[in-house]
Amino acid sequence: GGYWMVASDGGVFAFGDARFRGSLGSVHLNSPIVGLAADRSTGGYWMVASDGGVFAFHAPFLGSAGGSRLGAPVTGMAAGPNGGGYRIVTALGRVFGYGSAPSYAPAGARVPPAPIVGIAVTGDGLGYWEVGANGGVVSFGDAGYFGEVSGPLNAPIVGISA
Repeated sequence: GGYWMVASDGGVFAFGDARFRGSLGSVHLNSPIVGLAADRSTGGYWMVASDGGVFAFHAPFLGSAGGSRLGAPVTGMAAGPNGGGYRIVTALGRVFGYGSAPSYAPAGARVPPAPIVGIAVTGDGLGYWEVGANGGVVSFGDAGYFGEVSGPLNAPIVGISA
């Protein structure tokens, strides 16, 4: 019945039935916010910054990669379907799972041909897809592979949703 938008400074905008639960718009951040995910069980949300810091608003704080050696900036975040956890992904495809959101080892621990720009979770929360700026898709857990963009793009891919 509604949705939220988040700005890179942590400002949150709520629309429809989505309730405003707070923001970081007036807080100094070490790194910009790059993602927001809804906690379906509480009606709250989590935000993630490019340095891996996670901020919880009316949602349980389940952990963070802030202060960790990530190897690449965080580029996306996705919540599980039941609100039991969230995952964050870096540009190199490394995933950190928190709560009941499992993470799986990257395929061969290889560097993707293009930066990973987003993550989407399967309906049961037991798998996820990563998408690269070039339209390449990698699936983990019970996420099926359904194809990817091939050929030259007019502009890079910036996100994925399931």
